[in-house]
Amino acid sequence: MSYHNAGHGALEYYPCRYEGSRMLFRGPRRQMQDRYLAFLGATETYGRFVETPFSAQIERRLGVECVNFGAVNAGLDLYLNEPVILTLAERASLKVVQVMGAQNMSNRYYAVHPRRNDRFLRAGERLETLYPEVDFTEFHFNRHLLTHLEELSPDRFAAIVEELKYAWVARMKQMLTQLRGGVVLLWFARDRPPQRSTQMSAADPLFVDREMIEMLRTRVAHVVEVIPSEVARVEGTQGLIFADHDTCAAHESLGLRAQSEVAETLAPLLAEMLVNR
Repeated sequence: MSYHNAGHGALEYYPCRYEGSRMLFRGPRRQMQDRYLAFLGATETYGRFVETPFSAQIERRLGVECVNFGAVNAGLDLYLNEPVILTLAERASLKVVQVMGAQNMSNRYYAVHPRRNDRFLRAGERLETLYPEVDFTEFHFNRHLLTHLEELSPDRFAAIVEELKYAWVARMKQMLTQLRGGVVLLWFARDRPPQRSTQMSAADPLFVDREMIEMLRTRVAHVVEVIPSEVARVEGTQGLIFADHDTCAAHESLGLRAQSEVAETLAPLLAEMLVNR
């Protein structure tokens, strides 16, 4: 059953802050007084429209506190700009880091909002030189900007993609170093990592491909890929809770069963890792 109606039908996420962070995360607020697991990632980790996201399901299975540090449309900049959150994650017994798209982070071509990483702030000198015909004040979101730039000139756009790929790998290495081990890298998407991702039409996480994932393999304990089953794909928005104005976003989400499939995959692995630590 899908639950949706205007206003009062929206899901309550009990937003909370941790230790002075300016970022609101999904609650209820966790205590983190004993051992706990930390989950970092984007919309899927946050569990938008899902009453019980995979981190909460794993907590029920393992009996270990799981802290959801996911954020809607998050990029790597969110965590690197929030040292308090990285410190809390580093203290966790284990960390699960979802692979996030490369478009939602600042780079040598453009800057994004430090917390709302999908928001475009300003173009850098390199981008203004590369696309002198563009009025960048017309754009507020990264995806809108990049789609327009690709349509104008795929050849020039290729330089931006290469910059994003390079910056993503460097930023991921930086974050993994700060997390100090015990990390499971999670690919949770509709399809397996492509051999090459260079176009805006590619599936999320945007511009991240298998070669980039492999460059991180020696820095994490495990790389786990969870692709929703055919049953999960067919169910669509079944079990999701959303208001009418979020209908389009809900239809684009990985649904409740897909969340459960992540929990079913990760829980036994995390349980084994906890025993061995």
